[in-house]
Formats: sequence, structure tokens, C-alpha cells
Amino acid sequence: MGRKRKKLPLFENVTISDVAAEGKAIAKIDDIIIFVQQAMPGDIVDLQVTKKRKKYMEAMVVKVHKYADNRVEPFCSHFGVCGGCKWQQLPYTEQLRYKQKQVEDTLTRIGDLQLPEITPIAGSEKTEFYRNKIEFTFSNKRWLTKEEISNNDDIEQSDALGFHVPKMFDKIVDIQKCYLQGDPSNQIRNFIREYAFENGLTFFDIKNHEGFLRNLIIRTSTTGDLMVILAMYHEDKPEREKLLNTLYKEFPQITSLLYVINGKANDTITDQDIITYKGNDHIYEEMEGLKFKIGPKSFYQTNSEQAYELYKITRDFAELTGNEVVYDLYTGTGTIANFVARQSKKVIGIEYIPEAIEDAKINSSNNNIDNTTFFAGDMKDVLTDNFIAKHGAPDVIICDPPRAGMHENVVNTILNAAPKKIVYVSCNPATQARDLKLMNHMYKITRVQPVDMFPHTHHVENVVQLEKI
Repeated sequence: MGRKRKKLPLFENVTISDVAAEGKAIAKIDDIIIFVQQAMPGDIVDLQVTKKRKKYMEAMVVKVHKYADNRVEPFCSHFGVCGGCKWQQLPYTEQLRYKQKQVEDTLTRIGDLQLPEITPIAGSEKTEFYRNKIEFTFSNKRWLTKEEISNNDDIEQSDALGFHVPKMFDKIVDIQKCYLQGDPSNQIRNFIREYAFENGLTFFDIKNHEGFLRNLIIRTSTTGDLMVILAMYHEDKPEREKLLNTLYKEFPQITSLLYVINGKANDTITDQDIITYKGNDHIYEEMEGLKFKIGPKSFYQTNSEQAYELYKITRDFAELTGNEVVYDLYTGTGTIANFVARQSKKVIGIEYIPEAIEDAKINSSNNNIDNTTFFAGDMKDVLTDNFIAKHGAPDVIICDPPRAGMHENVVNTILNAAPKKIVYVSCNPATQARDLKLMNHMYKITRVQPVDMFPHTHHVENVVQLEKI
């Protein structure tokens, strides 16, 4: 017989005291930290422990005795089930306060870094419908509500189009209204779902790898462009064309209608052929009179209005006079590179995705910018000592890596290049702190500016200026 599992404790009348990383709340019992989902500081609750370790526990709220006085009512009907917008119950001013605290705590705790006074976080003017890109998943395994399960009713419709339930890769919340992306995003998603129901189109089964409809990506821009990408698991030309034609007729404002047949095990489409069905193969974004071409595989900051604020801060931290050679690492479609080019002598952009580099070159050409050069490849392979010797030593390096941060070889190459100034833009203060610690012996942190790109989530962007010691 197996060993009987020890019953996990239940704690009553516990006051939530703080907010931790990943949007979790914190309570303390006898100096043991308990991480709690869907709670906020000031709540008084009963906690059922779900995981117990030596130094911490995880728990779920089973009863609320008193909500925090400043708690606000979540605006989304999917709150608590969908994995996004977990901080809806926190007033926005409190969200900003905790994000700034997160940046400071992370840099000092993980990086053991000496910081100047941190500039107050730049909040987002829009706190709803702020995203320009969103991806939905088709699934034949709809997440069932507690009411549906308890009623033991026959489930008439098991298909769903929406978001993954956290930690459940095969369960999808059927989203009726999402507050992340403005119309016509909700109308397009709901129309496709109803069309699929009426026409008997099958939704993807991620376990058995079967079904027709797989993913839906919608991209918008401040210029009014609208891109829709429909991913299917296998080709069915008659049904595909009928669906795409009907969608385009119903939403003539779509300027770029694309599709992809993705028969792989995973949902990524960056390695797939994406086919233009109607309109253009791209959309445009604009800031300060500059137009940026964005293809279906291109990275662009997903909060367009706040991206402009982020790039202005980045340019300000670079302190350009017009005489500098600037390296823009992880350049994407060259947004930052082109944004700072007019204040620079020369800008060199490096990016992993070749299609994004082609867009970066087009962006320079379309904006009559002739002092940029772009290279595609893995950063640690491209950015070598020989590369720097050939193209000139940088006066300023701007880096905006993915959440994983920079490879140690890249950090070492940056240190060997020894620019006077580094501007590090990060969407993950933890990996940023790790990388900054590697530079600490040669550079001092002179300015820090958090930026909120994603209201109602725990995510925070951070810009750090470093000067050579």
C-alpha cells in the first residue's frame, strides 16, 4: 500500500499582507510565507493549503470574511477563471505602486544592485482595450463552470474559442467578451465561433491532434489597419475558402486576412508559411510621423500607445547628440533603431527572426532613414568581437531582449565592446537583475524607470540606464 498523504492545513481569519511576483498575494503564518491566488492586501480569509514546502506554502481562498476596503469589483465576467487580468480587484493606483515595488525589490534582491532613486512608474492611459495583438485557441475541450459540473447536465456544446485555463494545457475558457483588445476583435471571434457551430467545423483536440480550426490571431494598429490570421491543423480548401470569404464579407475593415496550415505539435507559426488570402501581408503602426511595417511574424510592443512612451524614455536614457554609433540588440522590426536614428550617427540592429529584419529594412526605407543597418541571426553568434571590429565600436548599446534575458556570451561581448552607455529595456525585472549583476563591475546604474504596459496584470516593463565606471 502507498503511504497515506498527510492532510494539508486550513488557516482561518488570515489577513493578506502583500503582493508577490506573478500576481500572487502573500500572507504569513509563524514567519512562513503563503502564496495565495485571487486575493489582495487587506482581505481577511480562510486559506486551504494546496502545497507545503519547508520555506513556503501555496493556498487557495475557501472563505472570505472581509474584503479589503479599497477593493474594486472586477469588470470581466471571466475573472478568476481566465488566466489574464488577475489584478482587476486592485485599484489601478495600487497596481502601479506594487509594480514599482516589484522592480525595486527584484533589482536589489536578485541583482544585489545599488540603485539611484527610481523614477515614478509611467502608468498607461488606457487600462482596458489596450492590446494591439491577441491570440485565441480553438478547442473541443471547453472549461466547464462549477454550475455545469454540479448540475450534472448533459453538455450540449463542448467546443470553445478563447484562452487556456492556467496550468491546464488542454482546457480553454470560452471567451464571450475580452477587455484586452478593442472592437471589432470580440465581434470577429464570436462570429467565427458561431459560423463554425452552424457549419459543423471541428475544433482542435490538442491531446489527439485532430480537428480543423486551431488558432486565431488578431492584430490592430492606431492607423486603423486590421490583421486576422486563422490557423488550421490541416487543409480543407472548400471549407477554408468558404469561411475566409464569409469572414471578409462580414468584416470589410480587415486590411490583412491571412491563413496558415499548422500541422505541428505546437502552436507557434514563426516557422510556418503564412499565406495572404485577402488584402496586404502586413499592417502599419505609426509614431512621431514614422511608419512601421508589421508582418504576421513580427514582434511589436502589444500596447501601441504605451510603446511610444517606452521608446521616448529609451531615447531619453540614450542621451544622443547625433554623433553616436548605436547598437540596437533584439531590434525586432527595427522600431527602436529607426526611432533613435535621427539623433544618431549610425544605428546597427540585430534580431533573430529574418522576416522581422526584412521589415526593419523596409521601415528604414519607407521613412527615408539611411543610417541604419540590420542583421539577422542568433545574438550570441552575430554579436562577436569580429563583428564589432568590422562595423565599429558602439558608443551606446540599447538592448530589449525577450523574457529570458540575454545569453551570458552576449553580456560578455557587450562588456568587451565597452560602450559609454547601455540602455537595458526589459519585460522581466528578474532576468534583467541577473544580467545587470554581470555588468556591475564595469557599469553603474544611473537611472531607472518602470513602465506599465499591461494594466490589471503583474507584468511590468523597466528601463535602466548604465554608465561606464
